Amino acid sequence: MEKIRLEALFRKHGFNDFKWIKAGDIVVSQWVRFKCMFGCDSFGKQGACPPYVPSVAECREFISEYQHAALFHFSTSLEKPEDNRAWTRKVCTGLLKLERDVFLAGYYKAFLLFMGSCYICSECEGSRLSCKNLKLARPSPEALAIDVYATVRQYGYPIEVLQDYKQELNKYGILLIE
Repeated sequence: MEKIRLEALFRKHGFNDFKWIKAGDIVVSQWVRFKCMFGCDSFGKQGACPPYVPSVAECREFISEYQHAALFHFSTSLEKPEDNRAWTRKVCTGLLKLERDVFLAGYYKAFLLFMGSCYICSECEGSRLSCKNLKLARPSPEALAIDVYATVRQYGYPIEVLQDYKQELNKYGILLIE
């Protein structure tokens, strides 16, 4: 893997806060899926969220097919919760362009995990079958049962449970590369 060449692509797209991680260090846990099922407003309402994603065992197997990943860190403070959608859409659209460039650089297994729910469309059709942007929709790490807290803390990144939206928000996207 030509990390220097890939890092140049990351920076070309404006993504400077990243770390290389071992895909084997990505923590996949059943409890994360339960949090999606019992506590997330997107459950069953977005085509890139449970129940429209593979089982936890299939997610674990999928990630095991990779050795390398880039972990991208993003932080912001939001005035109100509604601002999250537009900010997330902007960042994830840029990450999709990066994923494409990494693919075109010869890394045909490049696969992006968004830093939150898929907000590519202003309104989600609600299932994978009716998705208007099947080629662009991506799951979040949490949708694939990834314990983002445990995973990013291994690499020294900040992440805390927030008490309100005015606190600094730390989000993470993952680009699996092989």
